Amino acid sequence: MRRSFYQWLMTQRDPVTHDEVKNFANGTFYDQAFPKQSTDFDELSRYLEENGNYLQAMDIFDAAWRQYLASEE
Repeated sequence: MRRSFYQWLMTQRDPVTHDEVKNFANGTFYDQAFPKQSTDFDELSRYLEENGNYLQAMDIFDAAWRQYLASEE
């Protein structure tokens, strides 16, 4: 069974390392309304465009999404 994007993203959290995906993961951890069960790119992208004030740029989400897909192969 495929894990959700949120479940994968939480494996990327790291309060010490400051790369963009890790910072995104750290910010998402505190977002109580994040669609935690979603595996749908469009749903997540739309949510982040409207609510992801902790995300510096959508390119970071795109990079994280590619890593997520690669990890689920």
